[in-house]
Amino acid sequence: MDESEIKGLVETGEGYTLDFKESLPNDLGRHLCAFTNASGGKIIIGVRDNGTPSGYSPNNADEARINSYARNLDPPTRVRVERVGPFAVIHIPEGPDKPYSSGGNFYLRIGSMSQQLRRDEIREFFQKERLLRFDEKPNTSFDFRSDFDQSLFKQYLSRAGITPLPDQKDTLRNLDLLDGPYLRNAGVLLFTPSVTRFFTSATLLCVLYQGNDKVTILDRKEFRGDLLSNHENALTYIRSKLNTNLIIKAERTNKLELPEEALREALVNALAHRDYFSPGHVQVDIYLDRVDISNPGGLVSGLPRKELGKRSMPRNPLLMDLLQRIDKVERAGSGIKRIRDAMKKIGLKPRFDINEGFFSVVFPRSTQTAPESSQKGSQKSSQKILDLIQNNPGITIEELASKIGISDRAVKKQLSILKARGSLKRIGPDRGGHWEIVQE
Repeated sequence: MDESEIKGLVETGEGYTLDFKESLPNDLGRHLCAFTNASGGKIIIGVRDNGTPSGYSPNNADEARINSYARNLDPPTRVRVERVGPFAVIHIPEGPDKPYSSGGNFYLRIGSMSQQLRRDEIREFFQKERLLRFDEKPNTSFDFRSDFDQSLFKQYLSRAGITPLPDQKDTLRNLDLLDGPYLRNAGVLLFTPSVTRFFTSATLLCVLYQGNDKVTILDRKEFRGDLLSNHENALTYIRSKLNTNLIIKAERTNKLELPEEALREALVNALAHRDYFSPGHVQVDIYLDRVDISNPGGLVSGLPRKELGKRSMPRNPLLMDLLQRIDKVERAGSGIKRIRDAMKKIGLKPRFDINEGFFSVVFPRSTQTAPESSQKGSQKSSQKILDLIQNNPGITIEELASKIGISDRAVKKQLSILKARGSLKRIGPDRGGHWEIVQE
């Protein structure tokens, strides 16, 4: 490497395969371990946190210390230290014998962070997930001359604050998007105007239904462009189908019935964390009582359900790194918490339906667009239903209707709303089962 290449990497910024340090860190073993467990990478020493060079010239003792950290990984690995002008570069290969540990702890590269994992989490991750990840796989069918959209690439670099290098492929290489002469799949998803030319299942389907089931379809739209365009177009579609409420404070403004930040987060998570090896696609289902955003691929192996929203183990780490650079996803895996917090502000609770094949975020729809008197009556009925169920979990719909003084149909509607909000669930069949109130 030469100094111009180093400066190009510094301009690109830290990411999944690149880290900056002002000097040799005391926890170097942690970072070597994380890169070795991921796809390898480089640590450039002599760069401040703000990206300005500080300079660092390692002596022989420093190099011996670096190599000692590598040998002390379990199992041991080898790294290469290169002196380039005022910088030192540690080249770390991807480990062939994953998982690796440092000091008895296991680390994995998550975006630009080295995150600690428990041994059982990381072992399961490597045992069950494909070690050749979809987003890192070179796409031999992609032709730069006919398939690469220059405008999409320029827009991305502008949003990421990256100054392009004279040779475009050097910029792509610094983003870890090239494997030899081929563009990796993560780049194909972002920089070709029609992803379905390469991945038939990489569509985003939006469907509007008449009621609370899939019997009658009122409208549908399928998006087949690049990943970022699909995300924005789907969000626009959802906006057009949901209700807005007139908010009168200092000025009159319209506010979507569901928080846009939560919908945006759920959409980008579905695109970033989906299983692209699966023939399934990302889908948005808009019902009368809820919005369901689903993607193929359940939780990544090794991530327990109880850790959802607390830590991140991306299925597509390179793609996630690219989205982090333009602030589409959070670095610490806080997207789930942000969805919950945004919904809590409007008094609703999202539901996360997860199995081995799919991951769904279910947003109960607000009833705020109903007249105020109707809202108050609905809220009173809902509370009466919960109170009656609290006293008698086996109570029937007919009994509820009789005690509250409303129709069976109105009771069913309130039960549907309570279930969609996550406040109530049914245990067992309609006959012989019972209701259970979900505690916050």
